[in-house]
Amino acid sequence: MFYDHQQIEKKWQKYWEDNKTYKTSDSTDKPKFYVLDMFPYPSGAGLHVGHPLGYIASDIYARFKRHQGFNVLHPVGYDSFGLPAEQYAIQTGTHPAITTEQNITRYEEQLRKIGFSFDWSREVRTSDASYYKWTQWIFIQLFHSWYNKDSDKAESIETLIKHFEEKGTEGLNANQNEELNFTSEEWKNSSEIKKEEILLNYRLAFRAETTVNWCPALGTVLANDEIKDGKSERGGYPVFQKKMMQWSMRISAYSERLLQGLKTLDWPQPLKDAQEYWIGKSQGAQVRFATENGETIEIFTTRPDTIFGATFMVLAPENPLVQNLTTQEQKTEVDQYIEETSKKTERDRMADVKNVSGAFTGSYAINPFTCKNIPVYISDYVLMGYGTGAVMAVPAHDERDHRFAKKFNLEIIKVVESDVDVQEEAYDSKDSVCVNSDFLNGLNYKDAKSKIIAEIENKGIGHGTTNYRQRDAIFSRQRYWGEPVPIYYKDGMPYTLPNSALPLELPEVEKYLPTEDGDPPLGNAKTFAWDEANQKVVDTDLIDDKTVFPLELSTMPGWAGSSWYFLRYMDPNDDAVFAKKELTDYWGQVDLYIGGSEHATGHLLYSRFWNMFLKDRGYIEQNEPFQKLINQGMILGMSAFVYRIDGTNQYVSKNLIGEYKTQAIHVDVSLLKGTTDELDTEAFKSWRPDYADAEFILEDGKYITGREVEKMSKSKYNVVNPDDICNEYGADGLRLYEMFLGPLEQSKPWNTQGLSGVYGFLKKFWNLYFDGDNFSVSDEEPTKEEYKILHTLIKKVNFDIENFSFNTSVSSFMIAVNELQKLKCNKRNILQPLAVVISPYAPHICEEVWNLLGNNASIEFEPFPTLDESYLIEDEIDYPVSFNGKMKFKIKLAADLGKEEVEKIMMENEDVKRFLGDKSVKNFIFVPKKIINIVI
Repeated sequence: MFYDHQQIEKKWQKYWEDNKTYKTSDSTDKPKFYVLDMFPYPSGAGLHVGHPLGYIASDIYARFKRHQGFNVLHPVGYDSFGLPAEQYAIQTGTHPAITTEQNITRYEEQLRKIGFSFDWSREVRTSDASYYKWTQWIFIQLFHSWYNKDSDKAESIETLIKHFEEKGTEGLNANQNEELNFTSEEWKNSSEIKKEEILLNYRLAFRAETTVNWCPALGTVLANDEIKDGKSERGGYPVFQKKMMQWSMRISAYSERLLQGLKTLDWPQPLKDAQEYWIGKSQGAQVRFATENGETIEIFTTRPDTIFGATFMVLAPENPLVQNLTTQEQKTEVDQYIEETSKKTERDRMADVKNVSGAFTGSYAINPFTCKNIPVYISDYVLMGYGTGAVMAVPAHDERDHRFAKKFNLEIIKVVESDVDVQEEAYDSKDSVCVNSDFLNGLNYKDAKSKIIAEIENKGIGHGTTNYRQRDAIFSRQRYWGEPVPIYYKDGMPYTLPNSALPLELPEVEKYLPTEDGDPPLGNAKTFAWDEANQKVVDTDLIDDKTVFPLELSTMPGWAGSSWYFLRYMDPNDDAVFAKKELTDYWGQVDLYIGGSEHATGHLLYSRFWNMFLKDRGYIEQNEPFQKLINQGMILGMSAFVYRIDGTNQYVSKNLIGEYKTQAIHVDVSLLKGTTDELDTEAFKSWRPDYADAEFILEDGKYITGREVEKMSKSKYNVVNPDDICNEYGADGLRLYEMFLGPLEQSKPWNTQGLSGVYGFLKKFWNLYFDGDNFSVSDEEPTKEEYKILHTLIKKVNFDIENFSFNTSVSSFMIAVNELQKLKCNKRNILQPLAVVISPYAPHICEEVWNLLGNNASIEFEPFPTLDESYLIEDEIDYPVSFNGKMKFKIKLAADLGKEEVEKIMMENEDVKRFLGDKSVKNFIFVPKKIINIVI
């Protein structure tokens, strides 16, 4: 019977949509299972075959769990704010909402065509006002919260105000920007503006001057992952370090909890390691160094015991102290160095470990243990965001400090005689003139560190502390296409809009560029001011700073909406709350989360932070959002190259390059002839205007391209459109092939030719149910051999899906169908459960045969077949028979025979007699159910 995959797949996709087959119930009478894919951004290019890899895996697991009787939540949505849509709007004038809608429509068509079991009724889009209303609401909750270190959680700002009213800052243990000291009376007597200024020092969403990655050409701040080689990833524009007033999120308050929480998660170890490194916990001491001009430089060091070897100090170029410490003689050099540094991103500065540079400020600090004057430099290897933005340099024991000292001819004093990892190491402090020379002699590393910290505290110049590399997350972007921040400004201080005013909708603007005054694009809006008296948004020309006030002009970053979307899926259409408590309690954590490893230190950290915050404030119960996480590998594309002879428009075939000096140029794989490496030269000349007059040096009348496996990417012209695959081989063929390529976590090359194998399997599977053109399934009882094939497959697929070994399941399907085909099995009791077993992988074809078998309901909720181990017990064993360890033939024997019985049978066997000849048996070796070996 002809397998018409196109007709079958269209039929069942329509059936699923019409019958809302995958609509999830909120009924709590079943155990739940929450399967989620990382939030897709809908780009204009649509999907290529590399994108669905993780979606297919999660879909298989979701379908499997439905077969097991779980209430499965498997939603879909779009991270629909973003810089690409805004850049397109700047170039064309097309509103980002229009292009975003077009892109989403394209994505949805493709996703539906592949047959994913998403609950489309729960779809969310971060750019919909009904969604970002709640992103704004969460921001407001963060603004009105502070972190109490004593209770180790976020609390309402009202509890902090109460503490100030009763005790001032006495006994306060809070996470804050800077340490403040005042009494309850001083608080009560402060003006409203002063109180707001103080509270901003403690809020979890706060405004402060921060060094950012500023891209003038784009007119916005960029995140580190939006920059490559010092330029914007979008457009390739220069990026500079710049100080700006920005909104930030106090994620640093959660550093320890974020570290400890990793221990409870079933995540890949490399991903956990990346987060641990990013958070960067280190224990040491905070130490204050006095300077000659009265300034104090505070540093954090993990090795306070090496303070005797600190022979100079280094400040980050952005450190505010630089201006005060720079002498007039050094000002030109320092200013020039700061200008050069501003062109480097923080990531570039961290990566460049070998090249050191800097400038002398002209000032000296005083080493509090040696009492020596030590010079103060600035250098870009010190970052303002880590520690205090200053280091005491110990060149004998730090690689960068050592390079710096060598470059600037600075003193190097060795104070540690042994490697720092050795516990029983001796310290010699003979260079100290302020502390007795035998102060640390004979102490191991741990004791020396403790003794120095005690002395630092005794001197009153610092204290022992724990530090974290992780900094507070910058939360504002000078862009248009993002969530408006629900803040207005009165007397220069920020105030939140009332919840009743949410959502604060994105206003219309005439252009998407910054204003002439340098304000963000929202500064172009005509109606974007807050009327405090009437509680509504009004025209900007009504601003009088008495009753009508300016609104915040920055928008939220891309990660805002994606930091909590997994919660909105639980209750996506609720206008009263972001999600009902009873639903967040029921759905709880995401049980399985699949996505790329590139989100290790961005999205995943921010999501965990927001989740912990919402738990602190009592809105949800679960501490962590994602219990199990899998990073899928990439599907790689086979790129094609042509070779242009330098300085010409001539192209030489791959095997004729020889002495030619050439440049390899990516060429669209669609320009190759069929599945060969031969270039269609006429199609190439028509591809782009600059290739119209191309000349070719051919081999045997053909132009052979170079081929290379690379990341599948539009820029490499090696993408394969899944629509084309679905048309030719079917969605089930695409799903099976992507799983068959190899282990989910590994990257693997795409080869369209390989699809013929899985397509052939689908046709064989289909024809099991037919006799010629007639559907033919028998009610005859299957044989034990047929049951064995089925239950062997059930056992394997159960194991494979639970262990995410999807590729070996596909191999098992092929083996089982081949064996059943050889037996000409058409028994209902085999073929009906077989369809259920294969259906998570190939749902369309399985729905069709399930329906042909007389079942009216979808196969989706049919219980997964129960394994019966009794069918796997062998009646006969096919023993290999060896002579002196060399296998000669096989023989079938009853599985329950013992050694004596087997030996007797073998000695009477004609084949054995022939191999023995006139030789006698020295030893008869029998391993039950394994081998027979006759030693002669």
